[in-house]
Amino acid sequence: MNQSKLLGLVVAAVIALAGGWYFGVASRPDQRAAIDTGKLMFPDLAPKLKEARRIEITSKGKITVIELKSGTWGVADRGGYRVLDTKLRGMLTTLTELRLVEPRTTDPAQFARLGVEDPTTEKEGTANLLRVLDADGKPLLSVIVGHRRMRTQGHVPEQVYVRLPGDNQTWLAEGSLQADADPQVWLDRDVINIAHGLIGKVVATKGGDTIELTRDGEKLKVTKPAEYPKLEEYKLDDVARALESLTFQDVKSDKEPIGEKAGEAVFTTTNGLEIAVTVNHLEKDSWARFTVTAPEANKPEAERLNAKLAGWAFQTGQWKDKALIPSLDDLKAPPPEPAAPPAAAEAPKP
Repeated sequence: MNQSKLLGLVVAAVIALAGGWYFGVASRPDQRAAIDTGKLMFPDLAPKLKEARRIEITSKGKITVIELKSGTWGVADRGGYRVLDTKLRGMLTTLTELRLVEPRTTDPAQFARLGVEDPTTEKEGTANLLRVLDADGKPLLSVIVGHRRMRTQGHVPEQVYVRLPGDNQTWLAEGSLQADADPQVWLDRDVINIAHGLIGKVVATKGGDTIELTRDGEKLKVTKPAEYPKLEEYKLDDVARALESLTFQDVKSDKEPIGEKAGEAVFTTTNGLEIAVTVNHLEKDSWARFTVTAPEANKPEAERLNAKLAGWAFQTGQWKDKALIPSLDDLKAPPPEPAAPPAAAEAPKP
């Protein structure tokens, strides 16, 4: 999410905050609870969001960090790889709209029941501490997010238990706030999406052998070498679909260790794009890197793809190797099953 998108979120949230007002800290917790009920939890948040540069989510003593760098929000321990815009926007919007419904327990012994125990010290708890900070590391908000309340009625707002750090007053709040501490769920997993019908040619090298597949009507067929064993049609179709809605299991900078080279391939589309794929193996994992080139007419598309793909290695799973860097052994049909031996003749009856 770039800065202009974030500012757009702020403008939209201001409308929702028009009736909000800041809740002060009363001298007695029960008095404050009575005043706060029904009010926005963070009524002053929207104008502050334009200053947000870092998000921290703490669970079981571990911190997941999402940072804004060069106009892109990314997961810090994945080299800053971009997050899902919709997920981040949804969480920030929910924070601006989070509304206190009713006060709950102030007894710390009951916090775990609501999932609002201290996640910085509790190693077995389920609570998540969400902090949004500015460029200087100053918190714009801090909230402990607990269990979501299960509601059996249809078409009713979602609810969640929350607590401010350092405050024993817990709340049931209205809003679908999800502060996921697993960095994997934040990643934008889409790698590339080239429709199978656009793949006109594939040249792949693995184990020192090179094969070439060329489009023949609606299918790819092997054109080099000239002679080859019987192939499975569905395996050829898998090669054509190798770059169609391709996603990854994990991602890291291609400057990090990714093992030994296992093979490479070039997928050429009917409109001239050339997508070069290099696959490395690190232990049991496959890591793929992509480079896109194109003739002058399609250079903008190649530049768009390279901006997304360059500098990254994507864990695709070794099962995907047979489509990304195919060999004849990968594509050939299994040998026919041996014929069953003839049944023994039945001995004549006496």
